[in-house]
Amino acid sequence: MRLLLVEDERELAGLLDAGLRAAGFAVDRARTVADAEAALNTEGYDIAVLDLRLPDGDGLDLLRRQRARGLAIPVLILTARDNLADRVRGLEQGGDDYVLKPFHMDELVARLRALLRRPNQALGANIIVGNVALNTADRSVTVSHAPLPLSRRELGLLELFMRRSGRVLTRECIERALYSFDDELESNAVEVLLHRLRRKLTGAGASPEIHTLRGIGYLLEEAS
Repeated sequence: MRLLLVEDERELAGLLDAGLRAAGFAVDRARTVADAEAALNTEGYDIAVLDLRLPDGDGLDLLRRQRARGLAIPVLILTARDNLADRVRGLEQGGDDYVLKPFHMDELVARLRALLRRPNQALGANIIVGNVALNTADRSVTVSHAPLPLSRRELGLLELFMRRSGRVLTRECIERALYSFDDELESNAVEVLLHRLRRKLTGAGASPEIHTLRGIGYLLEEAS
């Protein structure tokens, strides 16, 4: 899941970035309204975390403009503004949830996943393809009911394939979903990640297989 983090406090942004990446999100960071608007207008995100006090403007003004332009992703407002009027205004102007600083990372991640599980959003509680099952709540994978340990990025790639089972994923699509602006990618990063995931699925006896379509992309489907 790709997430836009809009937060100008460098230390807090760093802590959030680390916590969200550990939870399985690919994180892009923006410090200003202008940076956030540029990111939202050019990249596809699954969800956003938005601070309100930004150096060049108010986060609520940014949110209102983006909603008017058709932004449909969930937006969690993360702010120190703690009075009732601010909370009501934030939700009325397009926020999907409102979390006060200071906060607990576990709760923040749980709230983000809850937003993504809403109807028509990116997450469902469980995804099953063949004998492979992914629980998005606790980020666990089983093959024929046996646990399959995966790294954070392997899990992200498997989830991407399972949500689009039977559909071709291009390399560019995988890179956009799994890697943020700040990630330094080797030229063969996707291929190496695919190789590791394939090996683990095959070793566990998974019935779905990842196929390479030369010059086109990759496809997860049940073995014939």
